[in-house]
Amino acid sequence: MISLVSAGKVLWVLHVAAWYVLRRPFDRRARKVNLTVDRRKGADTARLAVSLAGLGIIPAIYVATGQPHFASYPASTILFLLGIASGILSLIMFRLTHKALGKMWSVSLQLKQDHKLITTGIYKYLRHPMYTAFWLMALTQALLLPNYVAGLAGIVGFGYLFFSRIGPEEVMLQEAFGEEYSRYRARTWRVLPYVY
Repeated sequence: MISLVSAGKVLWVLHVAAWYVLRRPFDRRARKVNLTVDRRKGADTARLAVSLAGLGIIPAIYVATGQPHFASYPASTILFLLGIASGILSLIMFRLTHKALGKMWSVSLQLKQDHKLITTGIYKYLRHPMYTAFWLMALTQALLLPNYVAGLAGIVGFGYLFFSRIGPEEVMLQEAFGEEYSRYRARTWRVLPYVY
């Protein structure tokens, strides 16, 4: 019988693989559209690297080697089940955001040629549901991997990206869309309905 620790590791790998499979077609389409604004270089590249370390590299090392072993703790069935639920929710949210954005999606602070402000689908309610999906992904990692370093690395890594990027991203959108973005911002939640 597979242990909860091993099952959590397997589910984390499957979750990351599903994440990649969902994103890949949108990434390929988005790369074909010319950019009018590209703020990826410099600070945003560093943010992405920190997030990748927390959501990808550190947990992958733990999954492959069990290290850092000193930070491991006994797996919990309740946390494991909550991890499954948050993982499913993160994938649903991830799919909804990509579907709504279409070719307007980008991995960084970028605006496409003839960029349109997306206010339909999940974006009717949340301005940054992609970040909601990533928060859920980080939570899934913390719940599935019973290791204080590997489990929490996603929350720390993505948290750094989120809190250092959300302000510049909203400024960029305000500059690009002016009053249209102001009205949109006034009627939507940033990341979590009724909370943030």
